[in-house]
Amino acid sequence: MNTSTVRLSWLPASICAISGVAVFQFLGNATHGYIHTDSLFYWWSYQWVNPESETQHGLLILAISAWLLIRNLRATQHDAIDRSAAVPQGCVAMIGGLLLHAAGFVAEQARVSIVGFLLFTYGIAAMGGGRRLARAAAFPVAFMAFAIPFEALDSIGFFLRMWVVGSSAWIAHLLGVAVLVNGTQILSPDGRYDYDVAAACSGVRSLVALAALSLLIGYLHFRPNWMRAAFLGLSFPLIFTANVVRILSIVVAAHLGGQPWGDRVHEIMGFGVFVIVLGSVLLAAEVSERIRPDLRIQIFAEGSSPPARTGSPTIPEGTLGRAWTAATFTVVVSIAVACLLSHVAHLPARGGVGIVLTRDGSAPIELPTFLGTDWIGKDSEVTELERQLLPPDTGFSRKIYTFIADPRNKVFLSIVLSGRDRTSIHRPELCLVGQGWTIRGSITHRFADGAAATFPATVLQVEKEVMTSRGKKALPQLVVYYFLNGDSIVATNWERILHDAWNRLIHGRVDRWAYVLVQTDDQDGNAAALGRIQAILDATIPAFQKHGGI
Repeated sequence: MNTSTVRLSWLPASICAISGVAVFQFLGNATHGYIHTDSLFYWWSYQWVNPESETQHGLLILAISAWLLIRNLRATQHDAIDRSAAVPQGCVAMIGGLLLHAAGFVAEQARVSIVGFLLFTYGIAAMGGGRRLARAAAFPVAFMAFAIPFEALDSIGFFLRMWVVGSSAWIAHLLGVAVLVNGTQILSPDGRYDYDVAAACSGVRSLVALAALSLLIGYLHFRPNWMRAAFLGLSFPLIFTANVVRILSIVVAAHLGGQPWGDRVHEIMGFGVFVIVLGSVLLAAEVSERIRPDLRIQIFAEGSSPPARTGSPTIPEGTLGRAWTAATFTVVVSIAVACLLSHVAHLPARGGVGIVLTRDGSAPIELPTFLGTDWIGKDSEVTELERQLLPPDTGFSRKIYTFIADPRNKVFLSIVLSGRDRTSIHRPELCLVGQGWTIRGSITHRFADGAAATFPATVLQVEKEVMTSRGKKALPQLVVYYFLNGDSIVATNWERILHDAWNRLIHGRVDRWAYVLVQTDDQDGNAAALGRIQAILDATIPAFQKHGGI
């Protein structure tokens, strides 16, 4: 088959690419709360340059993936193109990617849509470039998953911080260094040093980048997929160990030379974590190659070039016709998905709501001012920054309640009601940390709903340093939050996301979720703080909440 015919075989794949890219560009993102765009490409790439997303390694992952693709193509340039088997494979991958994107769009989960786009991209490579390009692109395309921002890392990071602090303190005690632990804070009993292990020191920010590099080392050195997966798995204990070494070295340095020594080691060991992890992974690769040389990758002998493909690339008879049939089917699916998503994007908010609304239905009902003769409430204004960040149809109702018999006892009660966009509500932990609070602990607690039932809620122990006339002082507080829709109450944001996605995908329901937060001082102990919160809920739930717990 001549060269022009081979080039013509790319035309069906190109048409599929154009139709699919149009869907991802113009109907790619259903959430507009924080990044106001319809483009999945803009939503994703914005995370790579936004420091708050902590996904700046995305550009590095993109560059590595491009290099891997070129490397793989060069290493297999003697292989036959063989488009016959790859055409149906590419068609299935593209349609699967489009359907996965449709599910992500309806559920308002852009990360699911990104996975769909990567699958679609692989399908384009398989249909247009045959088995050779499909094999060359498989790992580079999958490697791009490391550039997807994951909200779960914040939750993982909290527990990782606690484990790192606990392990570091335990080893410090074995070395004869006395330290005290308060949540994520590690300090000297005599006040010589005081460190709060923030997210950057927990390893969560480096977790994805180091895991990706560890997998890359395994991929470049070994042939079996199980060996490559083993190197990915090896990175996780190494990341934990490296961060324990980092915190422990800071503590020891501060013990010997005070806070200034600890601060210097803190800066140095930021790079030390990468040295420890990547050095250990490279050492493991070297040892493994010596023990099992048969598992190494040997693309071609050193100093020589891979044999060039001889003859003209061939396309079996009938393959081009099957490619056009597959392309037609894929374009039809693209148009159908675009019509569906356009319809979904213009649907009004519908579904249940679990709180009482104002007459126009735009916001939660105003909270009562007087709670019996014990508490009096004062309006707490929504800040201009909140209104700018959240979608315009987000509703608010909040008050600060003061105990009349002892005005020092105050309780803040806030209700945030989502509109059609799920980004009206986010994880409280993000907001609290952004306001300067340090989270010391988290539990799930069941509160009474004012009737015979109870409902679950998350209880956070938080702390912030404030300036007083006597200097800095730790201000501990207790934060309680939960979410409710028309028929359920959940304690965590992950439960809310799962409930919401299920209702959107299976039942076609877009509930208006309410996020209830209660916050009070914790200086008199958890029991007293929980008692105040329960008293406020007992008096206000009958006024604003439609249904009880279970």
